[in-house]
Amino acid sequence: MRLYALCDRDALRSREVDLENFVEIVKKHNGEIIQYRNKHDDIAAIKNDLITLRALWDGFLIINDYYELIPFCDGVHIGQEDLYAIDTNPLRAITILKTVIGNDKIIGLSTHNLKEIEIANALDINYIGLGAYRATVTKSEAKVLGESLDELASHSKHPVGAIGGVNMDDIFKHVTYHVIGSGLLE
Repeated sequence: MRLYALCDRDALRSREVDLENFVEIVKKHNGEIIQYRNKHDDIAAIKNDLITLRALWDGFLIINDYYELIPFCDGVHIGQEDLYAIDTNPLRAITILKTVIGNDKIIGLSTHNLKEIEIANALDINYIGLGAYRATVTKSEAKVLGESLDELASHSKHPVGAIGGVNMDDIFKHVTYHVIGSGLLE
Protein backbone atom coordinates (compact mmCIF):
# COMPACT_ATOMS: atom_id res chain seq x y z
CA MET A 1 0.00 0.00 0.00
CA ARG A 2 1.20 3.48 -0.90
CA LEU A 3 -0.14 6.29 1.25
CA TYR A 4 -1.57 9.58 -0.02
CA ALA A 5 -2.60 11.52 3.09
CA LEU A 6 -5.47 13.98 3.00
CA CYS A 7 -4.83 16.83 5.41
CA ASP A 8 -8.32 18.25 5.93
CA ARG A 9 -8.04 21.30 8.15
CA ASP A 10 -11.58 20.98 9.56
CA ALA A 11 -11.00 17.32 10.48
CA LEU A 12 -7.72 18.20 12.21
CA ARG A 13 -9.37 20.98 14.20
CA SER A 14 -12.24 18.74 15.26
CA ARG A 15 -9.71 16.26 16.67
CA GLU A 16 -7.42 18.95 18.07
CA VAL A 17 -4.49 17.80 15.92
CA ASP A 18 -2.03 20.38 14.64
CA LEU A 19 -0.17 20.26 11.33
CA GLU A 20 3.08 19.17 13.00
CA ASN A 21 1.44 16.12 14.57
CA PHE A 22 -0.34 15.24 11.34
CA VAL A 23 2.92 15.30 9.38
CA GLU A 24 4.60 13.11 12.01
CA ILE A 25 1.78 10.56 11.66
CA VAL A 26 2.14 10.59 7.85
CA LYS A 27 5.90 10.09 8.15
CA LYS A 28 5.37 7.23 10.61
CA HIS A 29 3.20 5.49 8.00
CA ASN A 30 5.68 6.19 5.16
CA GLY A 31 3.33 8.55 3.32
CA GLU A 32 4.38 9.81 -0.10
CA ILE A 33 1.91 12.63 -0.73
CA ILE A 34 0.04 15.11 1.44
CA GLN A 35 -2.96 16.91 -0.03
CA TYR A 36 -4.01 19.97 1.95
CA ARG A 37 -7.74 20.73 1.90
CA ASN A 38 -9.30 23.72 3.62
CA LYS A 39 -12.85 24.73 2.71
CA HIS A 40 -13.42 27.43 5.35
CA ASP A 41 -10.38 29.62 6.04
CA ASP A 42 -9.34 32.64 4.03
CA ILE A 43 -6.58 32.40 1.46
CA ALA A 44 -3.99 34.02 3.79
CA ALA A 45 -4.54 31.33 6.45
CA ILE A 46 -4.35 28.59 3.80
CA LYS A 47 -1.10 30.06 2.48
CA ASN A 48 0.37 30.11 6.02
CA ASP A 49 -0.60 26.46 6.51
CA LEU A 50 1.08 25.54 3.22
CA ILE A 51 4.26 27.34 4.28
CA THR A 52 4.18 25.42 7.57
CA LEU A 53 3.57 22.11 5.80
CA ARG A 54 6.40 22.75 3.33
CA ALA A 55 8.79 23.37 6.24
CA LEU A 56 7.75 20.08 7.85
CA TRP A 57 7.29 17.89 4.76
CA ASP A 58 9.75 17.19 1.97
CA GLY A 59 7.47 14.77 0.09
CA PHE A 60 4.90 15.80 -2.49
CA LEU A 61 2.54 18.54 -1.30
CA ILE A 62 -0.71 19.02 -3.21
CA ILE A 63 -3.24 21.81 -2.70
CA ASN A 64 -6.94 21.07 -3.08
CA ASP A 65 -8.58 23.57 -5.45
CA TYR A 66 -6.56 26.73 -4.67
CA TYR A 67 -4.29 26.60 -7.72
CA GLU A 68 -3.39 30.26 -7.20
CA LEU A 69 -1.28 29.00 -4.27
CA ILE A 70 0.71 26.64 -6.49
CA PRO A 71 4.06 28.36 -5.75
CA PHE A 72 3.89 26.74 -2.29
CA CYS A 73 3.09 23.24 -3.58
CA ASP A 74 4.07 20.52 -6.00
CA GLY A 75 0.63 20.29 -7.55
CA VAL A 76 -3.10 20.76 -7.39
CA HIS A 77 -6.05 18.41 -7.02
CA ILE A 78 -9.32 19.54 -8.55
CA GLY A 79 -12.83 18.18 -8.56
CA GLN A 80 -15.17 17.75 -11.49
CA GLU A 81 -16.96 21.06 -10.81
CA ASP A 82 -13.62 22.88 -10.62
CA LEU A 83 -12.50 21.38 -13.92
CA TYR A 84 -15.64 22.50 -15.73
CA ALA A 85 -15.55 25.91 -14.03
CA ILE A 86 -12.22 26.53 -15.79
CA ASP A 87 -13.69 25.59 -19.18
CA THR A 88 -16.61 23.47 -20.36
CA ASN A 89 -14.18 21.47 -22.50
CA PRO A 90 -11.98 19.34 -20.20
CA LEU A 91 -9.04 19.33 -22.63
CA ARG A 92 -9.06 23.13 -22.76
CA ALA A 93 -9.56 23.32 -19.00
CA ILE A 94 -6.39 21.31 -18.33
CA THR A 95 -4.46 23.33 -20.92
CA ILE A 96 -5.55 26.54 -19.19
CA LEU A 97 -4.70 25.11 -15.77
CA LYS A 98 -1.23 24.08 -16.96
CA THR A 99 -0.71 27.59 -18.33
CA VAL A 100 -1.48 28.98 -14.88
CA ILE A 101 0.44 26.49 -12.72
CA GLY A 102 3.22 25.44 -15.11
CA ASN A 103 4.05 22.14 -16.77
CA ASP A 104 6.25 20.94 -13.92
CA LYS A 105 3.38 20.74 -11.40
CA ILE A 106 1.23 17.68 -10.63
CA ILE A 107 -2.46 17.67 -11.51
CA GLY A 108 -4.93 15.28 -9.92
CA LEU A 109 -8.61 14.99 -10.79
CA SER A 110 -11.49 13.52 -8.79
CA THR A 111 -13.53 10.89 -10.64
CA HIS A 112 -16.58 8.91 -9.62
CA ASN A 113 -17.59 6.69 -12.54
CA LEU A 114 -16.43 5.12 -15.80
CA LYS A 115 -17.43 8.11 -17.94
CA GLU A 116 -15.29 10.48 -15.86
CA ILE A 117 -12.38 8.02 -15.96
CA GLU A 118 -12.61 7.81 -19.77
CA ILE A 119 -12.58 11.61 -20.02
CA ALA A 120 -9.61 11.73 -17.62
CA ASN A 121 -7.76 9.22 -19.81
CA ALA A 122 -7.67 11.84 -22.58
CA LEU A 123 -6.28 14.53 -20.26
CA ASP A 124 -2.69 15.46 -19.53
CA ILE A 125 -2.95 14.87 -15.77
CA ASN A 126 -0.84 12.86 -13.35
CA TYR A 127 -3.39 10.83 -11.41
CA ILE A 128 -7.06 10.43 -10.59
CA GLY A 129 -8.81 10.16 -7.27
CA LEU A 130 -11.61 7.58 -7.54
CA GLY A 131 -14.43 7.14 -5.09
CA ALA A 132 -16.05 7.10 -2.74
CA TYR A 133 -15.11 3.61 -1.64
CA ARG A 134 -17.23 3.86 1.52
CA ALA A 135 -19.51 6.54 2.95
CA THR A 136 -17.74 9.21 4.98
CA VAL A 137 -18.77 12.03 7.28
CA THR A 138 -17.11 14.70 5.11
CA LYS A 139 -18.61 13.51 1.80
CA SER A 140 -22.06 12.26 2.79
CA GLU A 141 -23.48 13.06 -0.66
CA ALA A 142 -20.92 10.91 -2.48
CA LYS A 143 -22.04 7.84 -4.37
CA VAL A 144 -20.43 4.80 -2.76
CA LEU A 145 -18.63 2.55 -5.26
CA GLY A 146 -17.73 -0.20 -2.82
CA GLU A 147 -16.07 -3.24 -4.36
CA SER A 148 -16.65 -1.90 -7.90
CA LEU A 149 -14.00 0.77 -7.26
CA ASP A 150 -11.13 -1.61 -8.00
CA GLU A 151 -12.68 -2.79 -11.29
CA LEU A 152 -13.31 0.83 -12.32
CA ALA A 153 -9.70 1.68 -11.45
CA SER A 154 -8.54 -0.88 -14.02
CA HIS A 155 -9.91 1.41 -16.76
CA SER A 156 -7.64 4.34 -15.86
CA LYS A 157 -4.43 4.99 -17.76
CA HIS A 158 -3.34 7.21 -14.85
CA PRO A 159 -2.34 6.10 -11.36
CA VAL A 160 -5.42 5.84 -9.14
CA GLY A 161 -5.91 7.02 -5.59
CA ALA A 162 -8.84 5.30 -3.88
CA ILE A 163 -10.76 7.94 -1.92
CA GLY A 164 -13.59 8.04 0.55
CA GLY A 165 -13.63 5.80 3.58
CA VAL A 166 -10.43 3.95 2.65
CA ASN A 167 -8.57 2.18 5.45
CA MET A 168 -4.91 1.28 5.70
CA ASP A 169 -5.67 -2.42 5.44
CA ASP A 170 -7.94 -2.26 2.37
CA ILE A 171 -6.63 -4.32 -0.53
CA PHE A 172 -6.95 -3.26 -4.17
CA LYS A 173 -5.47 -4.71 -7.32
CA HIS A 174 -5.65 -1.62 -9.58
CA VAL A 175 -5.17 1.19 -7.08
CA THR A 176 -1.82 2.95 -6.68
CA TYR A 177 -2.56 5.03 -3.57
CA HIS A 178 -4.77 4.67 -0.53
CA VAL A 179 -6.02 8.21 0.11
CA ILE A 180 -6.56 8.40 3.84
CA GLY A 181 -7.49 11.45 5.84
CA SER A 182 -8.55 11.57 9.43
CA GLY A 183 -8.47 7.75 9.51
CA LEU A 184 -4.71 8.07 9.95
CA LEU A 185 -5.32 9.55 13.35
CA GLU A 186 -7.27 6.58 14.69
